[in-house]
Amino acid sequence: MNLNQITIPSLDVEKAVVFYKILGLQLIVDALPRYVRFACPEGESTFSIHKVNALPKEQLIAIYFENDNLEKKVEELQDKGITFISKVEDKSWLWSEAHLQDLDGNHIILYKAGENRKNPPWRI
Repeated sequence: MNLNQITIPSLDVEKAVVFYKILGLQLIVDALPRYVRFACPEGESTFSIHKVNALPKEQLIAIYFENDNLEKKVEELQDKGITFISKVEDKSWLWSEAHLQDLDGNHIILYKAGENRKNPPWRI
């Protein structure tokens, strides 16, 4: 199997489009105000947003976007007004991560993992 897309909910899809364009995603399907889909700058997976009248009570998802030049990407986004919950930190699982939220409170993690993404030293 190959992951096609992740779809998240939004109260205001139009505002979400602006946010995700700033992150660097390319809008490829525009069915505003109810649905949009983006292509990621690298790879074949896509990312979509659909309109909801209410957000889930608990946020159980985390959205990971990989970037090989993480520190530079975080600086660029901060210069564009994006606020981060945490700056770039090296994690014990050998990834570097910076955390933020989109306008609907969805948890986004920008990360750099390199070879450790699929092949950490503890892989079986």
